[in-house]
Amino acid sequence: MAGRLDGKVAVITGGASGIGAATAARFVAEGAKVLLGDLQDEVGEKLAASLGDGAAYRHCNVAREPQVKGLIDEAVDRFGRLDIVFNNAGFGGAMGSFEDTSVDEYDLTMDVLLKSVFLGIKHASPYLKAQRSGSIISTASVCGLMPTIGAHLYNVAKAGVIMMTKTAAVELAEYDIRVNCICPGYVATQLHVGRTLSELDADEAAERMDKARERTNESQPIARMGEAEDIASMALFLAGDESTWVTGTAQVVDGGLTLGKPWRKLAPMLTEHRPMRMYVPED
Repeated sequence: MAGRLDGKVAVITGGASGIGAATAARFVAEGAKVLLGDLQDEVGEKLAASLGDGAAYRHCNVAREPQVKGLIDEAVDRFGRLDIVFNNAGFGGAMGSFEDTSVDEYDLTMDVLLKSVFLGIKHASPYLKAQRSGSIISTASVCGLMPTIGAHLYNVAKAGVIMMTKTAAVELAEYDIRVNCICPGYVATQLHVGRTLSELDADEAAERMDKARERTNESQPIARMGEAEDIASMALFLAGDESTWVTGTAQVVDGGLTLGKPWRKLAPMLTEHRPMRMYVPED
C-alpha cells in the first residue's frame, strides 16, 4: 500500500525528541526520507538509526545560518531532492518581566524561535522554487494567538512565526509552494515541564508530567493533554498532497484551549440560576 509521502524528502529541525521525533516517525512510516536536525546528537543519531534507511541525522544549531543551510543542502545531496521543511526547533526562551530580561536573552530567544524559521524558509526556497512544489511547515503556538503570563518573548516570537507564515505563503504561492504553521496547545513534551526531561531523574520527570496533565485536564474542553503524535498528524496532513489548496494558515491543535473555559466548569454555574423566560408578545 502506498504511503502518503512516498518519494518525498523532508527536513525536520528539533527532530530528536518531542514533536519533531513523533513527526519523523510518521513521515518515515508514510514513505518519506527524513533528515533530522538537532543539538541532541546522541539522541538524534539513535532515533535516526531506529527509523532505518529512511532517516539520517545532522547536528544543527538553528540560530546559525550556515548550519541551517548545511542541513537543507545535505538533504538534497543525500536524498536527491527536497519536498518538505518542518521548522520545528524551539525552547521556552526568556521568562520574567521586561525589566529583568537582558538583551542577550532577547537575542537568543528570538534567534531560536523566529530567526530559525526565516532561515529555514530562506534556504529551502531555492530548491522548492526550482521544482515548483513543496510544503513548508513551522511550529508556532497558541501563545502566538493569546498571551501567557511571564513569557513575553515566546508570545511575540510565535506571533511572528504566524505572520511570517502568511507573508511567505503569498510570495511562494507563485511557485505552488504551500507555507503553513501549527499552533499547538499544551503538549506532553519536555518543553511543557520547563526543563529537559533527561536532566531530571525518572521519578521527578514522571511527577512533573503527571501534574502538567492534571492541570491541563481541568483547563480545556477536551480533557486531556495533547501528545506529540497529535501535532505530527497535522504536520503529516500539511506535508502531503491532501493539503495542496491550503496555504498561509495557522492550524490550531489545542484540545479547545483557545475556546475558553470548558462546559463542565460553566454548567454548574448556569444551573444555579433560573433560565430566562422567553418573551412571547401578545396577539
